[in-house]
Amino acid sequence: MLFRLKMYRLLLKVAIYLLPFPAFEIGWRAWSLWAIFLGRPLLYGQRGHFAVVLIATFVWAFMAEHYRVTNVDELFRERTGARAACSAVTATAVVLLGALYFARNDVFPRGLFVYSILALLVLTLLAHSAFRLLCRRNLWLGRPTRLLIVGSDQFAVNAAARLIRLSFAPCQIAGYVRLPGQEVDARNSKVYDFIDMERLCSADEIDEAVIAIHPTQFSQIPVIIKAMEKLSVPARAIVDLGEGVVVRERLFQLGRMQMLDLTTTPIDLPDYVLLKRAFDVVFSLLVFIIASPLIVLIALLIGMTSSGPILFEQERVGLNGVPFRMYKFRTMRTGSRTDGDTKWTVEGDPRCTFLGRFLRKTSLDELPQFINVLKGDMSVVGPRPERPYFVTQFLNEIGHYNNRHCLRVGITGWAQVNGWRGNTSIQKRLEYDLYYLQNWTFIFDLRIILLTVVSALAGENAY
Repeated sequence: MLFRLKMYRLLLKVAIYLLPFPAFEIGWRAWSLWAIFLGRPLLYGQRGHFAVVLIATFVWAFMAEHYRVTNVDELFRERTGARAACSAVTATAVVLLGALYFARNDVFPRGLFVYSILALLVLTLLAHSAFRLLCRRNLWLGRPTRLLIVGSDQFAVNAAARLIRLSFAPCQIAGYVRLPGQEVDARNSKVYDFIDMERLCSADEIDEAVIAIHPTQFSQIPVIIKAMEKLSVPARAIVDLGEGVVVRERLFQLGRMQMLDLTTTPIDLPDYVLLKRAFDVVFSLLVFIIASPLIVLIALLIGMTSSGPILFEQERVGLNGVPFRMYKFRTMRTGSRTDGDTKWTVEGDPRCTFLGRFLRKTSLDELPQFINVLKGDMSVVGPRPERPYFVTQFLNEIGHYNNRHCLRVGITGWAQVNGWRGNTSIQKRLEYDLYYLQNWTFIFDLRIILLTVVSALAGENAY
């Protein structure tokens, strides 16, 4: 839901920022037709105003931000936005007139200027109208977000109804959670008891959890958050702070509701979802192209040196706690599935083959995981995926362990390049994973990939 809201903001900003280009194009065509109609010669080329358009784009972007023309929160209020658009266009025109006045070497027809400015105003109003129409008719929104509403009284039911009515962030109610001593006013939906919330999982088709309780019950939030840690889904809270109270930190506006983001993670950033995913796909394809001879050689050697399949598949826990099948080159002799799912690999492990020890030491056994990256189960960089058996164990022993599942798991990660891999401290590994979660940038990912090459050559804690 929060990612979708940020995508709306990004799309609206890009659309508004680029309006000077079509505006000046329309302005030139209207001005040239008028000049031809009056029988006047066209002494100014169609492409002669590119420099002015470029300057106008920067000026317009500043003015559009200043007058909140690019603010998606303003789009769905009870007004058209025409006043803000007129103010931004007028301010842009004044600045451009000043720039053209001092640029005496440039000749810019007054008629072309007027037509272009009018076109910019009309296009801004049309862009706002088109954006509202697309959102209200749900033409580009995809699957609705399935919400678990924490609360079951009338306050929670009303909040859920308002969420469902949102035109630009469609939602479905997956169920309600009845808090201790709370009445159940929810109808036609599943209602879970608070003590059962910890047992909810991905099979219940929950995308996000929303705490919808009256301000007088805010003291229960710490207990609720602790119980929600095992859900492995983003958590929000509807916050009613009263009229005129606005918080601009972790509180975000969704329609006319203010919601407190309790688990701010990179997964809500368009950069993380779009740029990181594009990089994952391109990088994985390059790895397969460049390393294809090595991959074929490893597969042949595994087949010739030991009996069993070439690839080893194992269930791991990924984004939002959803399990998936992870692929690796087989490095051990075929044996009990239970041993592989519940036991750590130790130094000198007798289960490893001679070739397998080399593959694990150099991390070449993980090359097939790029298949998981292409499938979307994993990323190139992220917390390492763990086996369900150990995830259950760590959830009961280590606080905030499940926070690491708010990110897509990776082939390599910040903990691994710092030596916390294999049979090492889970607490330290979690610290590094959470640091990565809180400080993610695309440059940080590139740094980790570079360090991975160095640590793979060293082979520390890899056995």
